[in-house]
Amino acid sequence: MLIITIKQGKEKSLLAGDPWIYASAIERVEGRPNEKMKPGSTAIVQSSSRAFLARAAYNSKSQIRARVWTFDEGQPIDHALIKRRVKAALEKSAPAAAKAKAGDVVRRVNAEADGLPGLLVDSFGGKDGWLVCEFQAAGVDAWKVPIVQALIAETGCRNVYERSDELVRKGEGLPVVAGALAGDEPPDDVTVMESGVKFSLDLKTGHKSRFR
Repeated sequence: MLIITIKQGKEKSLLAGDPWIYASAIERVEGRPNEKMKPGSTAIVQSSSRAFLARAAYNSKSQIRARVWTFDEGQPIDHALIKRRVKAALEKSAPAAAKAKAGDVVRRVNAEADGLPGLLVDSFGGKDGWLVCEFQAAGVDAWKVPIVQALIAETGCRNVYERSDELVRKGEGLPVVAGALAGDEPPDDVTVMESGVKFSLDLKTGHKSRFR
């Protein structure tokens, strides 16, 4: 496992709960070269005095060098944790999903707010519709398979589609990919409602245009 040592004085933001670690805050990174180069590798983050600060996903190709998974030293980063966090996020957003009407898009997983840094998941059409995911950081990208498995298991939705934000993915040093992760791809456009206004939305790209 990688060990990230934070420069003296730069640990204050982490102690305050900030989940992002920038390149300028890091004194050194220790570990095997292949782990350092693998986007999303789990790292222990420590202070200059070697006190534990966090466990984080490391990415040498991003200006945000690491994104915190947990500040709890006793909490391992494994399949069980990822699936628990997906489940918790879906439970938190369940009331909004239950109230959704035909044509509503509902945010089911909201990145750092749900302990899944860089992961956005929107639903359209309920169980018979689609879950559209954006993996905007290396950590969640590395856990893509268990994330998709948990999404399907918890929602019953069989269609999961990955959408890419090209600028974000390239900034993370990740390949720009898009396509069905499970089930069928969504249609080229669907009709959605926002504040009583009807739009045409391409679920594959996120682009929408107002009906005139």
